[in-house]
Amino acid sequence: MNFKNSIFFLVIVFCVSVYGQEKQLIWEENFDGDSLQDENWNIVTGDGCPNLCGWGNNERQIYSADNHKVANGFLSISAKKEGKIYTSTRISTKGKKEFQYGKIEIRAKLPLGKGLWPAFWMLGSNIDSVGWPKSGEIDILEYVGKEPNKIFTSLHTPDSYGSTINTKKDFIPGIEEGFHTYAIDWTKERIQFLVDDQLFYTFDPEIKDERTWPFDQPFYILVNLAIGGNFGGPEVDDSIFPQDYVVDYIRVYQ
Repeated sequence: MNFKNSIFFLVIVFCVSVYGQEKQLIWEENFDGDSLQDENWNIVTGDGCPNLCGWGNNERQIYSADNHKVANGFLSISAKKEGKIYTSTRISTKGKKEFQYGKIEIRAKLPLGKGLWPAFWMLGSNIDSVGWPKSGEIDILEYVGKEPNKIFTSLHTPDSYGSTINTKKDFIPGIEEGFHTYAIDWTKERIQFLVDDQLFYTFDPEIKDERTWPFDQPFYILVNLAIGGNFGGPEVDDSIFPQDYVVDYIRVYQ
């Protein structure tokens, strides 16, 4: 190796060592043990009433503390129909684990069937004081069973919420097969959405103010499996139940 090649090699090694350290794993949930860890997770129950009936989207499920299990390093959230009632699970890290910037990633296997709506998302930690959408919302993963082979990524801000313009729907053949990773890479300047480490959408508004960019504060994580609703429904195929949304891990890098 001549001198020039030696210098080039050292530069490459330096860049890899320096830039590879830009994001370090700061938190991970591997779902070890046989239950959710109280220091990390809240289990949300009910139908959202009286303040947010149908969870704001006319969803049909009642969230229960009994529709999930932790075993063999996986979290399984089960959507069921019990008589005339649909049940599922919703969990959050609100008040326990909140993050500002970084790469936030889930590895998960999707449930199948019309009417199902699994999600991995984040809400601003100030939501109780300022309300939604001023708090901001980051939808890292949304999948609706009525549209196979498609993944939705969205952002909700005071400038665009509900049927937001800050959204991308991607056709990914076979996304329902096996496990896949869904992530954001979030900085002060932009939020990038990735599936299996492939970039699908970048949100980078030219003007960043409280209406377009409520993303300069901590956010907490939510994982849930909704049934029906404005986005997942309105039709629900009752023959599909039970169905499981299975999570391998959640990781945060900064």
